[in-house]
Amino acid sequence: MPFDGIFTNCIAKELDHILKGAVIERVYQPEKDEVTMQLRTQKDRVRLVISANSTYPRIHLTTQSKKNPETAPSFCMLLRKHLIGGRIMEVTCFDYERIVVLHIQTMDEMGDTVVKKLVAEIMGKWSNIILTNKDDVILDAIKHVDEEVNRVREIMPARPYRMPPQQNKTLIDDFDPGAFTEQQGKLSCEKTLLEYIKGFSPLLSREVCYRGNIDPKKPFSACTPLEKARLAEEAERIKNEIKKGQYAFCIAYTPDDPPSPLDFHCFLLTQMASLKEFPSANEMLDEFFTDKDKSNRLVQKKSHLVKILHNNMDRCEKKQALYEQQIRDTADRETWRLYGELLTANIHALKTGMKAARVLNYYAEEEQYVEIPLDENKSPAHNAQMYYKRYQKEKAKYEYSLKQMEETTSELEYLKSVEQMLEASTDDAVIDEIQWELIENGYIKETKAKKKSKTTTETKPYRFFSSDGLRIYVGKNNKQNDQLTLKTAQANDIWLHTQKIPGSHVIIKKDYGEIPSSTVYEAAVLAAWHSKAKHSGNVPVDYTKVKNVKKPKGAKPGMVIYTDYKTLYVNPDAKVIEKLKQNQEG
Repeated sequence: MPFDGIFTNCIAKELDHILKGAVIERVYQPEKDEVTMQLRTQKDRVRLVISANSTYPRIHLTTQSKKNPETAPSFCMLLRKHLIGGRIMEVTCFDYERIVVLHIQTMDEMGDTVVKKLVAEIMGKWSNIILTNKDDVILDAIKHVDEEVNRVREIMPARPYRMPPQQNKTLIDDFDPGAFTEQQGKLSCEKTLLEYIKGFSPLLSREVCYRGNIDPKKPFSACTPLEKARLAEEAERIKNEIKKGQYAFCIAYTPDDPPSPLDFHCFLLTQMASLKEFPSANEMLDEFFTDKDKSNRLVQKKSHLVKILHNNMDRCEKKQALYEQQIRDTADRETWRLYGELLTANIHALKTGMKAARVLNYYAEEEQYVEIPLDENKSPAHNAQMYYKRYQKEKAKYEYSLKQMEETTSELEYLKSVEQMLEASTDDAVIDEIQWELIENGYIKETKAKKKSKTTTETKPYRFFSSDGLRIYVGKNNKQNDQLTLKTAQANDIWLHTQKIPGSHVIIKKDYGEIPSSTVYEAAVLAAWHSKAKHSGNVPVDYTKVKNVKKPKGAKPGMVIYTDYKTLYVNPDAKVIEKLKQNQEG
């Protein structure tokens, strides 16, 4: 990862320069693995973020703010107790470890001045935020690591804080070009640098190879003395730039349109094609991680909800299979009714002790005799009653299974529609609304924390203007679909939806006269684009007046029935969508 030991040492120096003497005014914990602190420096107030997120761990100053929970987590309360009012004495990084330590002078319970340490370990899935006392005893950590997880290094309250096991590598400060060129082994040039110099990441190792004009995958042992010397020279250059503090903060971007941040470092990444330079490490990190973190947490939140949806969809599919089997099992129910009626009609000709009765089936169009098995120990009337009871039992089972099958199919369609809305969502607020929809429909258990965090602010549907100037609305989730179709839209507005395919409700507002076919086409493209068939072709889209759309009693959000409709087949054309987006709101 880009946050290697070399970069960690750099950000620690920059933070030390800015935060030395700063007073901690406020502490928050907006995420389960993230802490933010408001600090007052001699110049102004700044916000420090420390994240132990396994994907994007980091420490840097930020201009971004997040919504904090109404009830602070216990770790946040502990930090407030020990650190608010404290003064940062220094920020350090030991021997290019991916660990930044804030040394904080504060007061203990007795009023004596003590120094406590807030340790930020930037180590991928092992990242952590740890508070220790003056004797390096752990007061608490944002993630607990007991002996079952790591026998060598427990991170638990009251345990001594120990640094991670030291690696047998050379510090960049002690780098000796001559000793480096004498390295033996079958490792590639990239991995030789990685294994030899402490704090180097694969990214920085490849950068050194690139600067030396050497293939990073080439075995080091296959390099000529001149090539080894070039590698050593470039590594020595990094060493000297660190000593002089000559950094070049940059973010490398993907070649996509639009580009997205790919990597960053405190040295110019000449191996990358698209770079953006920054005046400081903090500004660079803030820009890099703001979008990355938001996107990552969005993915995590969506993945959690998708898992819930898939579990319920699996449940529905199992129920469908069960009811299908029960319906098949009751396929002979009418035969039992027929047997009962025929036995009753011929009761005068039957006697107890008969094993079967051969009787005329007077329901058949042509003359047909039916042989009915009998219980010879029962009377003919009792046998007829047995067949009637069997018919009634299987009829009830059939009707129940049929009803349950319809309800399960409807529920499955609903869950698929929620999944489609979730896949299309790129906004945190919209995903929150989908989560609340699932809570309100009993798919997620509502906790006290969720009750308190529920926002009263609701998102609005997308609003587009057609090429004819008419307004077109597109729902972002099922609750919004209901609101849009059943409450906002007028009777003569046009409603559109993909035929038998999960997707958004689309409304064309009829402001005057007849709606042009070009507007109907554009709205149909929007309906196809905002559906499960987004990547398909020739998508059927039904459309009708809003007055023809009804919601059945007890139906799930977004579920409606409609009549008097027409069908238009369209392709989800990206060019049409881009044109409509030029006049999009919401």
